[in-house]
Amino acid sequence: MDYACMAFNQINQPGSYTWNTMIRGFSCSLNPLESLKFYSAMRAHGLIANSYTFSFTLKACARVSAISEAQELHTEITKVGLCWDVNVINTLIHVYANYGELENAGKLFDEMPYRTVVSWNAMVGGFNHRGCFGDALDLFNLMRGGLQKPDGVTVAMVLSSCANLGALGKGQLVHSYLETSDINMDLVIGNALMDMYAKCGSLEDCQKVFERMTKRDLVSWNSMINAFAVNGNASDALDIFRSMRSDSIRPDAITFVSVLRACSHAGLVHEGKEIFSRMKVEYGVEPEIEHYGCMVDLLGRAGFLEEALNLIETMPLERNAIILRALLGACKVHGNVELGRSLVRDILELEGSHSGDYVSLSNIYASRGKWEGAARVRRMMRESGVAKVVGYSLIEVKDTIHKFLVGDKSHPQGNSVYEMLDEIGKKLKLEGHLPNTSFVLYDIGEEEKEENLSVHSERLAIAFGLIRTRAGETIRIVKNLRVCTDCHSVTKLISKIYDRRIIVRDRSRFHHFNRGTCSCMDYW
Repeated sequence: MDYACMAFNQINQPGSYTWNTMIRGFSCSLNPLESLKFYSAMRAHGLIANSYTFSFTLKACARVSAISEAQELHTEITKVGLCWDVNVINTLIHVYANYGELENAGKLFDEMPYRTVVSWNAMVGGFNHRGCFGDALDLFNLMRGGLQKPDGVTVAMVLSSCANLGALGKGQLVHSYLETSDINMDLVIGNALMDMYAKCGSLEDCQKVFERMTKRDLVSWNSMINAFAVNGNASDALDIFRSMRSDSIRPDAITFVSVLRACSHAGLVHEGKEIFSRMKVEYGVEPEIEHYGCMVDLLGRAGFLEEALNLIETMPLERNAIILRALLGACKVHGNVELGRSLVRDILELEGSHSGDYVSLSNIYASRGKWEGAARVRRMMRESGVAKVVGYSLIEVKDTIHKFLVGDKSHPQGNSVYEMLDEIGKKLKLEGHLPNTSFVLYDIGEEEKEENLSVHSERLAIAFGLIRTRAGETIRIVKNLRVCTDCHSVTKLISKIYDRRIIVRDRSRFHHFNRGTCSCMDYW
């Protein structure tokens, strides 16, 4: 752009095309806001902006989330009468939707006399970007029934929505649509399909897509390794890693994050150390903070807390809150109060208040029966204005996503759900289950602690699944937090009592429960 500016400055009276060329160039550059400066200069020289000018300047706004500038441009677009221009409005929708101004984006979309596939994709992408995955799926269904049919970009984004919701049924419908349409199954869509099946806990389908792909790239291999890793199949993840060589695919930093994560979830300390040591020497990949975080997690889970702490203190990178949280999680597992307290103090200095850090420390105190310490942490949370993240669980039944909060009684079938919970509770007692109340954060009676545990969001979702799905049908749950120890034990027993496969995706991994056992082998 420096050379372009030099050439531009030699022109005595540049026309609209020349100004637009510069605006377009800067919109794709490292300094996209320079586009807006050129737009202002263009107007100051008395030239009228056209549809190309606004498309390029809005693209620059989208790249840096310059919402106020986009709103000013919107006003100018209205003044010059370009509200009918489909390319300009598509770009404006994209800016609003990705910045979270979904109401404004939706209003523009609804008022369009004619929509292109780009118009639809801008809205679907906006919903996805803001975490409104259900809305993205609804829009996809509307699109399928209209004149403008989805393209490969639409399908890839909608598969991402299904992946984030853990909505296997909806993802399978999108896959079926893909196979009956004339959309080409390219690498992007193939990788999106793999990601969807992996995040829905359908490892077999993920592997089928991988094996049927006529062409694979590094993303494909990394996705397959990560799918095995988060689903607890560490040996398969390592096998795929070794197979990359035969396909002449060189691993990158993301590959090693997935491989080390697989080792961490399975407690493969020796294998993880060996792979970590070979990263730079054999593959030329410099370890980054994420790789050190995986190693800290691997060592911490296995009980090597001092070694994990030493790794943090001696690594050549500046430590951050994320890597300290990896060790804090290990302190929670192994009940190390002193180290946990020290880590929380360091995390707060680095990043400030975060509810998860307080909760982890409070959990450590509670697990050791140190109620005064747990109460002190809760008091610190209140004084800092930090609210605990509310746990929720999602379950897909008959193509509808149902959401349950902890202690939720708002569901239309809430009475039936609580009746099923009572039945489950009675059967658990007959199986000899003793609730693990050590991580209940309050110093209350055992009966109250058990009541607190019995209404965790995943239990409500599982109870709903038992009454709304056929006998023998797999129940799939997506949870925003980690599964607690007692819920993990209970879900194992429910899978045995009701002869159901139950797949739970929590914040860090998958748990496949079947006949009283879990794929994590109680190492998580």
